Amino acid sequence: MTEKSVITPYELMGEATLLSLVDRFYFYMDTLPEAQGIRQIHAASLSNAKEKLFKFLSGWLGGPDLYIQEFGHPMLRRRHLPFAIAQSESDQWMMCMNKAMAELEVDEALKSALLESLDQLANHMINQ
Repeated sequence: MTEKSVITPYELMGEATLLSLVDRFYFYMDTLPEAQGIRQIHAASLSNAKEKLFKFLSGWLGGPDLYIQEFGHPMLRRRHLPFAIAQSESDQWMMCMNKAMAELEVDEALKSALLESLDQLANHMINQ
């Protein structure tokens, strides 16, 4: 009996596509007036946030655990507690992610599944 290897979302997307997703996500956060609320809780420079999101998503999608190697367990909700995140910020975060994801040349079923999971994650960050 042979083992069937599972192909991860990271493998389906690839590193370059993931980098593009993160870049486009923060482009929208930085430029869309309707994302102003979520943008305001970030530092003036988004470079650190970009790097951390890429590293987190890499491991979360089944690729290299870059975030855990550098920062330990993500503990996302705990790490986000210092920031006031209401439904509006969660919605703005997802708006930016939806726009960024729409630009990717990735299987539609994969996009849909990822967006559903990311929406649950974004709603889990709500602390207001």
